[in-house]
Amino acid sequence: MLTPFLTDLIAVLLLCRVAASQYSSDQCSWRGSGLTHESHTRDVEQVYLRCSEGNLEWLYPTGALIVNLRPNTLTAAYKYLTVCIKPLKDSKGANIYLEKSGDLKLLIREQDHSPNQVYCYGMDEGSLFIEATLQQDISRKITAFQYELVNQRPGSDLHTLSAPCRPCSDTEILLAVCTSDFAARGTIRGVTHDSELRESTIGVSVSKLYRQKSKIFRTAGKSRRWLGQIRTPLECGVNPGNGDFLFTGSMHFGEARLGCAPRFKDFQKIYKEARDKGQNPCEIETD
Repeated sequence: MLTPFLTDLIAVLLLCRVAASQYSSDQCSWRGSGLTHESHTRDVEQVYLRCSEGNLEWLYPTGALIVNLRPNTLTAAYKYLTVCIKPLKDSKGANIYLEKSGDLKLLIREQDHSPNQVYCYGMDEGSLFIEATLQQDISRKITAFQYELVNQRPGSDLHTLSAPCRPCSDTEILLAVCTSDFAARGTIRGVTHDSELRESTIGVSVSKLYRQKSKIFRTAGKSRRWLGQIRTPLECGVNPGNGDFLFTGSMHFGEARLGCAPRFKDFQKIYKEARDKGQNPCEIETD
């Protein structure tokens, strides 16, 4: 049920877009204070962020923000962009909605998010509308989150975000090894579980590194192997396993997230069958 504040705002929301705007200093991140609204708490402030990733921090939230997220370059694939936001652990003081043409859809309720939970929506679903909740004392309230823009073309692998525990199909495995942020052959050194963060961390020893977008895996001394860590939701129930695996996945919010991870012998079979039919999307050394 909408608050009286929101009901009043919907009628004039489009007019607010031409009001004075608050721009981020670096176009990627924004930090502001609701204290400037204290005497007129019904203000709506515009924020424009034009990067593929960044963060927002709103101290002492009052009134509301409309956050317009856009890529930093013109792209024909605009309709395929997905926005993902990750609230900080102690974020509080506001509800977050999607706003399009004056209609509001609740995305995140204040203090209703789990640690490390990520919320994603299509770029064409609208802008973020952040409404401060009524508080007796705003002195300790900070609404903060990280954001990323993800290219979600048809056929692309967003397995990591959409259904991280679901087994990958043969087609998804072939696409993952060719297009993921990282792809490596290796073994599991160990698995640790964090019930508070609801995450598992997989320690990986890599014998063959196909690609990595960031320095996930680093060489260990004089050995020819790379060591690194990959994260996955606790609910996936990952346990240590023997033998070689193909590890693929994506970088999200500075962390390596597990995508498809078949046993390497299974990947070899899938890849060989696809190559024999001329259906392999890229060339990979599998010996």
